[in-house]
Amino acid sequence: MNHRVSLVFVVLAFVITACGGSEKKPAASAVTESTPAAASNPKPDDDATKGMVNVSDDVKKACGLTDDEAFFAFNSAAVTPKDNVVLKKLADCFETGPLKGKKMDLVGHADPRGADDYNMALGGRRADNVKSVMVSLGLSSGNVVTSSRGKMDATGTDEASWAKDRKVDVNVAR
Repeated sequence: MNHRVSLVFVVLAFVITACGGSEKKPAASAVTESTPAAASNPKPDDDATKGMVNVSDDVKKACGLTDDEAFFAFNSAAVTPKDNVVLKKLADCFETGPLKGKKMDLVGHADPRGADDYNMALGGRRADNVKSVMVSLGLSSGNVVTSSRGKMDATGTDEASWAKDRKVDVNVAR
């Protein structure tokens, strides 16, 4: 009898471990994902952790950023040392510099392919990814507002122009 009870516990432990998976993290914004990620993503190259960060002219001027620094490749899984330097400058500018007391507005965008709901969620994840990096570099979470425009502003018609649609704009919140 003890062997059967032990076997039942071993099987239960296996089932719980196999089916338990990892915990889902709560969404950082009000935008919710309506399409499961990789398996049903109609655009496997369109990943929430990849895109461009584009700094508006008023933020660029206030923070003393050059044109080269104000538009750069961004991959939240592997921020390059150059990108980290620019993001740190932005965090410092809004936290203790010329834009202290102002809120940073991060607006996520997607290319025109895919469903409206999916692209709204994707733009939201992009903005949230940039916010996460900015907060890790010293910007107070309360000083950042994120939103998504999804594919509403997309103009691309091929891979090269779609890549420009996948971005996060950095602005001063109005």
